[in-house]
Amino acid sequence: MIQSVPLETLPSLVREFASYKSVIQNASEKTVSEYLLDLRTFFRFLRARDLKISPQSEEFDQIEIKDIDLEYIKHITTEDIYDFLMYADHVRGNMAAAKSRKLSAIKGFFKYLTVKRMMLEENPAVNIESPKQTQALPKFLSLEESLMLLNAVKQDTESPFRVRDFAIITLFLNCGMRVSELVGIDLNDVDRQLRSLSVTGKGNKQRIVYLNEACREALGDYMDLRMSEKYERVNSPALFLSKRAQRISIKTVQWLVYKYLDLAGLESKHYSVHKLRHTAATLMYQSGNVDVRVLKDILGHEQLNTTQIYTHVSNRSMEEAMAHNPLSTQEGLAKEEED
Repeated sequence: MIQSVPLETLPSLVREFASYKSVIQNASEKTVSEYLLDLRTFFRFLRARDLKISPQSEEFDQIEIKDIDLEYIKHITTEDIYDFLMYADHVRGNMAAAKSRKLSAIKGFFKYLTVKRMMLEENPAVNIESPKQTQALPKFLSLEESLMLLNAVKQDTESPFRVRDFAIITLFLNCGMRVSELVGIDLNDVDRQLRSLSVTGKGNKQRIVYLNEACREALGDYMDLRMSEKYERVNSPALFLSKRAQRISIKTVQWLVYKYLDLAGLESKHYSVHKLRHTAATLMYQSGNVDVRVLKDILGHEQLNTTQIYTHVSNRSMEEAMAHNPLSTQEGLAKEEED
């Protein structure tokens, strides 16, 4: 969970930037919170140098920055930003992804001041390149492991939420939606014929998720329960309900996924809810011959290069398949001549 930053502790221009990101650019609450955390750290770093306070001391987290104004910001240089990134690397131990996020926050803030507000003539961050990241291949369940997970839910006959949980995991494994998207689904987001449903993704962007036969069957079973007398007095518009008949939380969904991963004997592989999204994407790309551009729209990715990681997964699988060919250990001619 992202820690929220009290707005009253931040400079007024940073608060205005946060409002711009949220209201005008429609950025998610998570993105805005992350940017505020990074900008707070950035300005504390600059103030620590002014006050000759070690950025490794306990005093660092108590440094006041709310009085920082435009005049102070005008004197921030490109070298200051590089120094901050060095601090993030050497002192805070940030990896490339975390440093890139910090730089994105700084770039966004200075672009806002120069382009949108025209308060600054020069942007000290404009030409700084983002740290190069090594993109790790996503972890995912194999087809066999996915079936093991679904069977674990089926066999949990003692659970009063088995029908709900089976529908949730079926949607994850087939549709590749994010956990935040799943918990946000309302009853009126679901097509009456269960052909599709609407989800709200990052940046509050809505998209249609089409349902296959497995999803329609699992969701249909749950809808019969959700619309039964048991829940007729429930006021919540949410599709998936908790045991208190309220919208199910992200934490509860994470817990139930871990529960069934454990029951399926898959807990040692350190899978998570997000890995089920990777699983859906990988199975669709490898087994369903889904075009990567179509997969991009299914997953709700903003950029195609985010989706293309699944093509790398496929390449690795082909490489491993070649290595498992029984003829792969056949000796060559040179070896025979030596013998």
